[in-house]
Amino acid sequence: MSASDEPDDLDAPPVDGRSAPAPRWRLAVAAFAAVVLLASPLWGPRALSRLDFFRVRSVEVRGARYTPVAQVLERLAVDTTRSVWDPLEPLANRVRPHPQVEQVVVRRKLPGTLVVELIERRPVALTATRDGLRAVDVRGVVLPLDPSLTPVDAPVVSAAPRATAVYHLLGAMQRDAPRLYARVSSIRAAGGDEMVLDVAGLSVRALTSVTLARLSDIDPVERDLARRQLRAAELDLRYRDQVIARLP
Repeated sequence: MSASDEPDDLDAPPVDGRSAPAPRWRLAVAAFAAVVLLASPLWGPRALSRLDFFRVRSVEVRGARYTPVAQVLERLAVDTTRSVWDPLEPLANRVRPHPQVEQVVVRRKLPGTLVVELIERRPVALTATRDGLRAVDVRGVVLPLDPSLTPVDAPVVSAAPRATAVYHLLGAMQRDAPRLYARVSSIRAAGGDEMVLDVAGLSVRALTSVTLARLSDIDPVERDLARRQLRAAELDLRYRDQVIARLP
């Protein structure tokens, strides 16, 4: 057979040094792999959910300081027949209506754990009701907490006018001035739109519309009095740009 009659080698590189086009079978395999990767989010979890290896074996509840874990598990209603690859949002929707829960996210921890992460409605105050002292959140909504069973470290608010404004103030204080919040033991009405706060044994008289920034003015006044070895019986914040200290 002459050289001109020999078959061409399709996989041999061209003599000019340029790369040869890929054989058709290689292109087909690459295309198939791409299709599988793109489609896997659709069929992957469904296929994996059939494997016993991914059955739910435990549930972790995080962020539950005031919400009983048993109530969260009861609302989830999951057992070992479920797979961690089953849809998660329906589980979150079961927990979300709990009156103590503000936000909830459920995620997977492979191979067999569901993690429930809670953001709770935090109590900002205790207030008197027909059932005794009950915890309320920043909106003034009574929370499903029994302070006799679940300790709540919060000021007692009694008969305050414009109570909603007071709860918003306490919420801001809890978030932005936790040291001041920890010192407030009670708030009571003082007639009209006035209130009296007990701040570590010191009476602070203010309007119910007082801002957190204005309340912070008591700190330098206390330091100045302490430097002079004095302690006020009451600080009055009702007058603009003034803090009146009444001595015993």
